Amino acid sequence: MSAIIEAADLKKTYGTIIAVDGIRFEVRKGEIFGFLGPNGAGKTTTMKMITCVSPRTSGALRVLGLDPDKNPAEIKGRLGVVPQETNLDPDFTCFGNLFSYSRYFDIPQEEAAKKADELLAFVQLQEKRDVAVEKLSGGMKRRLILARALVNNPDLLILDEPTIGLDPQARHLIWEKLRSLQAQGNTIVMSTHYLDEAARLCDRLVIMDNGKILVEGAPADLVKQHVGHEMVEVEKSAEVITCLRDLGIPFEETGDAIQIATDSSREIARILLEKCKPEKFTTRPATLEDVFLKLTGRTLRE
Repeated sequence: MSAIIEAADLKKTYGTIIAVDGIRFEVRKGEIFGFLGPNGAGKTTTMKMITCVSPRTSGALRVLGLDPDKNPAEIKGRLGVVPQETNLDPDFTCFGNLFSYSRYFDIPQEEAAKKADELLAFVQLQEKRDVAVEKLSGGMKRRLILARALVNNPDLLILDEPTIGLDPQARHLIWEKLRSLQAQGNTIVMSTHYLDEAARLCDRLVIMDNGKILVEGAPADLVKQHVGHEMVEVEKSAEVITCLRDLGIPFEETGDAIQIATDSSREIARILLEKCKPEKFTTRPATLEDVFLKLTGRTLRE
């Protein structure tokens, strides 16, 4: 597949602060590509460079075959952007927001009105067509922002935390629409703090920290490579810790629990019962969250 975005040795600095530190990645046509990382990792800065909002300090970057520093207007005309903040125009209805936004792209009025109604139907807001934005729920506003991003039939859709603050029903509806857009051939780049969302939607993703890319790949492959298939969680006690150390079984302490990554939870469970005799333990499939915490740590970032 051809590359929609290509970055090599991409760097962004703010004075002495290195926000993005020489990263390399590519986004292929028709895929959903994710940026993950704790606060301050550099993912939002990277997306700002892609969307021509912030110029790069050094390195190479091509978006839709164009240089963001030399062709920002042409690139922006082919992008659809869903920002993290809700920035709809409160002076307009749902239809009015889409119709007025279309004017930025010189779409004829008749075509713009038709497109606005089609998009309202796509995000299941046709019944709210003439309702003021301030009367919408949070989930409805996020769906309307997604519809707005599609007004110009973009070649590349950029989403920054698309389901932030939404309830499960609203999140699943957004996921359904993103999958539908991908099925139609759209290329989507997204950032999210919801690891289950990334695992469900992304064909490939990168995990960033301190301005660098730590890993890149398909979610399932990253889980297999860095954690394993399963996790055994044991109630933490000094006796269990000593037992595991004596047995040479690698583990990680996480708050009031001990986690053991394994490809055979049954064998670990048998050893625990026979040798360590914990009061309580559970087994579960390994997840992308396990990979994220292993690579970026468990310290809270502000």
